[in-house]
Amino acid sequence: MGRWRAPQPRSSKYITVEGYERLNSELKELWKVKRPQVTQAVKEAAAQGDRSENAEYIYGKKQLREIDRRVRYLAKRLEDIVVVERAPDNPNMVFFGAWVTLLDEDDQKHCYRLVGADEIGDQPDYISIDSPLARQLVKKQLNDEVTFTKPNGDEVYYEIVGIEYRYDKRTT
Repeated sequence: MGRWRAPQPRSSKYITVEGYERLNSELKELWKVKRPQVTQAVKEAAAQGDRSENAEYIYGKKQLREIDRRVRYLAKRLEDIVVVERAPDNPNMVFFGAWVTLLDEDDQKHCYRLVGADEIGDQPDYISIDSPLARQLVKKQLNDEVTFTKPNGDEVYYEIVGIEYRYDKRTT
């Protein structure tokens, strides 16, 4: 069995202002703070002598490779992405950056924000614009119904009961 993996589909190039700032600050933190600290630790470990059995040296080099990999990824990604800074012309339709409130069959409300693939993870109410549910929601309006098929095959019906765009008023 080989190590080959099928290429991942390209994620959307859109990101919110908050997401861009978070990625940019992570890049700066890695490059200006973390990498110099690890480099200094590797330098000190190398000065101790035999590097082949020096766990601190080996671990430090591994950390440097991981930091460099992440820095390369972030630098390339930040070049490519498009920052969405304002609400769309039609705020009554679901587009990127919208907070969408859905009502399910049991009259339970769910609120999600459609964001870029780089922004999901920390926020449980953020969903990627590339996700199947988000693709169903885009270009829908208030009171539209959406049918979503879960990974296990169950169908869920939602009604859109709220659409909101919360952008900084200076950028709209």
